[in-house]
Amino acid sequence: MVFRSFMDQALEEARAAGARGEVPVGAVVVDPQGAVVARAGNRTRELSDPTAHAEIVALRAACAAAGSERLVGHALYVTLEPCAMCAAAIAAARIKRVYYGAQDPKSGGVAHGARVFSHPQCHHVPEVFDGIGAEEAERLLKEFFGDRRD
Repeated sequence: MVFRSFMDQALEEARAAGARGEVPVGAVVVDPQGAVVARAGNRTRELSDPTAHAEIVALRAACAAAGSERLVGHALYVTLEPCAMCAAAIAAARIKRVYYGAQDPKSGGVAHGARVFSHPQCHHVPEVFDGIGAEEAERLLKEFFGDRRD
């Protein structure tokens, strides 16, 4: 199978989240055949739900569509390094590959902070690829937070 990135769709979700006043993070779940089965942006403020990160919302939708709590063979594209909560959910869902854009030194849970996938308690470790679409993802975040500081 030829690699095809779905980061552009995740970035679309991030832009839509930012337009709704949410932190601009987007996620897309792709099945083993290469079809998008779920896509979402952050909805924490809209839903008054601290767990409504883009990854969690997309994983919930993908699991509902699959009729299973496991997404074996699926890939997740997300514009920002997942936090510890999202990394744990990714492991629990048995996602095969995670592709993320911008690093998150402050709140990341994959390459920074908790490094969830490196713990012996982590029962499933996906393949992780970082830096995909990072420049655009970083720009969206910087503009979003810059606008709020002005």
